[in-house]
Amino acid sequence: MTNILVTGSKGQLGSELQALSKEYEYNFFFTDRSTLDITNKADIEAFVNLHDIHLIINAAAYTAVDKAESDEQMANKINHLALEYLATIAKEKNIKLIHVSTDYVFDGKNYKPYNEDDITNPNGVYGQTKLDGEKALQSINPQNSIIIRTAWVYSSFGANFVKTMLRLGKEKVSLGVIFDQVGTPTYARDLAKVILDIIPKIKNESVEIYHYTNEGVLSWYDFAKEIMRMAKLDCQINPIETKAYPTPATRPHFSLLNKSKIKEEFGIIIPYWKDSLDECLKIMQERK
Repeated sequence: MTNILVTGSKGQLGSELQALSKEYEYNFFFTDRSTLDITNKADIEAFVNLHDIHLIINAAAYTAVDKAESDEQMANKINHLALEYLATIAKEKNIKLIHVSTDYVFDGKNYKPYNEDDITNPNGVYGQTKLDGEKALQSINPQNSIIIRTAWVYSSFGANFVKTMLRLGKEKVSLGVIFDQVGTPTYARDLAKVILDIIPKIKNESVEIYHYTNEGVLSWYDFAKEIMRMAKLDCQINPIETKAYPTPATRPHFSLLNKSKIKEEFGIIIPYWKDSLDECLKIMQERK
């Protein structure tokens, strides 16, 4: 039986991995900051030894993009240094490592979907610390380890754009949503399923990077419009420019990721974003 350590188990991706875990014949150890401090190398090592871990899925991250601008030390500890410890232990003990990263490693100034080997250039602290983590993992280079970059993550678990829109859609008559940032949402359940499905197929000498989001192209404005339509909420969505909604951290204007590599190498079919949104909303409705 393969023993799998999942970090960040209370986040969106970690929660979806837990929800799907019973469908897979693995032995899972789900941890969060209260049960495993991944910023402490000795703690990770002790946990890995105690439970004879064969694979680590690092779903933990400091994701408060704006807060990171004034909390660089903590963002760096979680997004960079913790990954350095995980990678070092993975290499020493011959453990597979799947790490989840972000579109924020790019500056969002592209005109076509980003490939895995395109030049990185983060706009802020969050993106920089995630990139530093990627580089640490690549430098240490444990065998059979991969990085999956994703974007615009939402889920029926945790706080996210979909839940915010559903709440505001019930409270407000109209709402302004940014139209000049383009990308594709990622339903965390779809990503979790892909991660669990490809585990037996991961065989590589050097760290490989893959991109994963749902299929399609849209703005946050388009996303909000579709959420309201599917949820049958009578809230007028108005398009606004990014400059009308200033934030401490700069968002990428263009976040499209090219997913050809992960589709071809692992033979996966990625769902269209509207189909995944519909599924997520139905699950949320069922839980009510």
